[in-house]
Amino acid sequence: MSRPAAAAAAVTVLAVTASGCVTVHGEREIVPAATEAEAAEALKDFTKSYNAAEAKADPAEDAGRVTGPFGAVKQASWKAGSIQKKDGAALKTPTPLKLSDVNYTIPKQAGWPRWFVTDSASNKFQDGSFRWVMVFTRDGIAEKWEASYLAFVKPGDMPEFKKDKDGFAEPVRADDPKLAVAPENLSKKYVSYLKGGGKGFADGSYTTDWLAERAKNEKRLGMATQYVDEPQNTGDFAPVGLRTKNGGAFAFFSTRHFEKRTASEGLNLRISDDVRALMKGDAKGAVTLEYAAGQAATVPLKGANGAQVQILNRVQGLTGAKGE
Repeated sequence: MSRPAAAAAAVTVLAVTASGCVTVHGEREIVPAATEAEAAEALKDFTKSYNAAEAKADPAEDAGRVTGPFGAVKQASWKAGSIQKKDGAALKTPTPLKLSDVNYTIPKQAGWPRWFVTDSASNKFQDGSFRWVMVFTRDGIAEKWEASYLAFVKPGDMPEFKKDKDGFAEPVRADDPKLAVAPENLSKKYVSYLKGGGKGFADGSYTTDWLAERAKNEKRLGMATQYVDEPQNTGDFAPVGLRTKNGGAFAFFSTRHFEKRTASEGLNLRISDDVRALMKGDAKGAVTLEYAAGQAATVPLKGANGAQVQILNRVQGLTGAKGE
C-alpha cells in the first residue's frame, strides 16, 4: 500500500467514519489491516523490544512498541523498576518472553487507525493454560505497530471468528446496534456496574468476585479503602472488536481505577517498593493508587439467551500513586 498522491497536498480532508476510524481522502477502500508477514514482523519487533525493556528495567526500550492500556501498565512498571534500580535495589532477572503457535486474526478495514489480533502460546504459561492475546495498532502507514491490549485467555474461551473467503476477519462497529452492548459503551457500562452492580455482565472473577473482594477490603480492620472507577474510551484506549461466528463480538476496552487507602489513627501504611517508586508526596496516613486496565470480553447479540457480557480477562497495573 502507498499513500495516495492527494496526501501530498497542503490541505488534507479528514472525516470520521461510523466505526470511529479517521480516514483520509483516497484511503477509504476496505483492505486488510496488514499482511500476515507484516503482522509476524510486528510481533517479532514487539517481543524483541519488550524483552530489552524487561531486562534493563528501561521504559525507553519499548516506548515505541506499546500504547493504550497495555502500554500504560508496562511503561509504569518499567519506570518503577528503573527507579528502584537507581536506588540500588537488586531486581530479579526476568525470563525472556517467547511466543509460539501464533494465530493472526486480521480484519479488513478502511482508514486509520488499523489493527489486528494475535493469540499465541507463551513460555509464561508453559502448561498451556492460557493464550497470550494481543491487539496491535497503528495510526498511519509510516507508523510502527504498537501493542495496545494484552489479555490472557484460556484456550477453550477463545472464540471462533467470522472470516471471509480469503480468511480475513470482520471488525465490529464501535456503535454496533446489534450487540447487547456496543463496544463504545462497554467501558461506561462496566464502570457503572462496578459502582452499583446490576445486570449486563456475567458472574465471574472480574465482576461479582471483584465486587465481593472490594466489599471485604472496605471493612478491613485498621484500614478504610475507597474506590473510584472511570471509563477510558478515546485514542489508543478506544475499544476494538471482532465479529464472532455466532454474530456476537470479541472486544477489548479500557478503564481507569483509583483506590484510596487510609490507615486508622496510630497505624502505619504498608507501602510496597513499586508504589513508593511511583508515588508523589508523603504517605503519612493515606495513599491513592491509580491503575490502568484493559479488559477482553465476549459480547452476545442483543436479545440472545442471557445476553450478558462475559469478561474473560483483565490486565491491570499500577500507573501512579499519591501520598497524603
